[in-house]
Amino acid sequence: MAVPKRRVSHSRGAKRRTHYKITLARPIKDKDGSYKMPHRVNPVSGEYK
Repeated sequence: MAVPKRRVSHSRGAKRRTHYKITLARPIKDKDGSYKMPHRVNPVSGEYK
């Protein structure tokens, strides 16, 4: 089993994690033509799904 010989520094670990970015949810077009965020109630019609 691989075990690190020395502790990984904060900067080295942060350099490795720079590519793990979270993406923002994009609004989707609803049936009535208005845009809403996914998994949310439509503010115009008050409809979910």
